[in-house]
Amino acid sequence: MIILFIRQLKTNPMFILALFASGAGTNVENIINYFNPPTKNITVGAVFANNPHAGAIERAQRAGIPVHIFNRNDFYHTGNVLEKLQEYRIDAIVLAGFLWLAPDRLIQLFPHRILNIHPALLPAYGGKGMYGMHVHRAVIANRERESGITIHEVNSEYDSGKIIFQTACAITPGDTPETLAAKVRRLEYQHFPRVIEEWANSLMDA
Repeated sequence: MIILFIRQLKTNPMFILALFASGAGTNVENIINYFNPPTKNITVGAVFANNPHAGAIERAQRAGIPVHIFNRNDFYHTGNVLEKLQEYRIDAIVLAGFLWLAPDRLIQLFPHRILNIHPALLPAYGGKGMYGMHVHRAVIANRERESGITIHEVNSEYDSGKIIFQTACAITPGDTPETLAAKVRRLEYQHFPRVIEEWANSLMDA
């Protein structure tokens, strides 16, 4: 368990997060702004992107955060991503709009140290293919009265890890998938960084 051994040798008191992203990166930017420059004992050490055109890359670069871009082969079949996580001395991983299923090796090296946010109230509207506007369209089509966000630990199945936090928003008769998406984004921006902070502090105290 090389990564666990590196953690024991760290002399830097900061708890270092890696953010994984696939898209525009608004949550990435929000989390970076919350923790950097580090006024707490938690900081964002790097952003990992599986899409070379992801908006998250530019947002991270503007904030002076190192970026590592990788492909499917790097993630699932080589040690490239794991080596970079070691290089940045990452303590935990936050998936902030990241769409790929985490491989078992990554989960084993970061047990209970990978967090994800989902734009619905799990266990409803989760699973493969349920992300972004696909979720909001399904929620509206089923005439639900509420939706929200779920922040959960990551395991080897989509959206099925231990739930850390949930909060809901009402769906009104005039809501569309687009207006619902805006409501859910507001919940993400309001709660995600704070929940990450509480979760990271619990890991440090364990």
